[in-house]
Amino acid sequence: MSKTKRVIPGFRLTMGFSLVYLSLIVLIPLSALVIKSGGMGLDKFLSTVLNARTLHGYLVSFGAAFIAAIINSIFGVILAWVLVRYDFPFKRFIDGIIDLPFALPTAVAGISLTTLYSENGWIGKIFYSFGIKSSFSILGIVIALTFIGIPFVVRTIQPVLEDLDGQYEEAAAMLGAGRLRTFCKVIFPEISAPLLTGFGLAFARGVGEYGSVVFIAGNLPMKTEIAPLLIMSRLEQYDYSGATAIALVMLGASFLILFVINGIQLYNSKLKQI
Repeated sequence: MSKTKRVIPGFRLTMGFSLVYLSLIVLIPLSALVIKSGGMGLDKFLSTVLNARTLHGYLVSFGAAFIAAIINSIFGVILAWVLVRYDFPFKRFIDGIIDLPFALPTAVAGISLTTLYSENGWIGKIFYSFGIKSSFSILGIVIALTFIGIPFVVRTIQPVLEDLDGQYEEAAAMLGAGRLRTFCKVIFPEISAPLLTGFGLAFARGVGEYGSVVFIAGNLPMKTEIAPLLIMSRLEQYDYSGATAIALVMLGASFLILFVINGIQLYNSKLKQI
């Protein structure tokens, strides 16, 4: 029998190319980060990453990113559902706007959000009239991270909803299930895995976001100072070892969170196969 001709070259060549590409783009830069931090010495490393200002920066970055990812998970499902299940005027236009945070430069997004949510901004003056400080606060950081993270959730759930057969919902309705029960028992199990993926992507993007946050945050030490700003501050002071140490901690925490999310997805997929 003759060998099947493949459009893409064989396994060895493609695997070799993949490993080289992955090493140049991901593994070598991350290895350099670890090596640079390792040259500091344990005492200096711990004093850098565990001082009060840095710990508060971690708390602000990870806390705000987590809250924004939760918000995006809720409203991302609603947006994806509306775009898939309903027809309305300007649907394609709204569908295209979802990807705007991907294309918009982060600095432009930060300036725009700060202008809108400042005390004299169109939206900010409504918040301030109720005594809510929407800019230069943790709320402002959450708003910025919600803006840049929403496409991740919508675009991971939307294809699943498009492929979901409506006959299952009709069968559930015929058997007497209400809308809430149908969603919980029929729809949610199908979108839970992509929802978790979208949550993880939005969270990971929010943790390391700088451009869209630095303007609206206010950057007040021990209040609204994010960890990426601490890295930039140390780079401006030519403290490269300190910057890489903080970056290494953020990298490790983000990797751990993504590892846990992937583990949950693997566990759920095995449960479905049983």
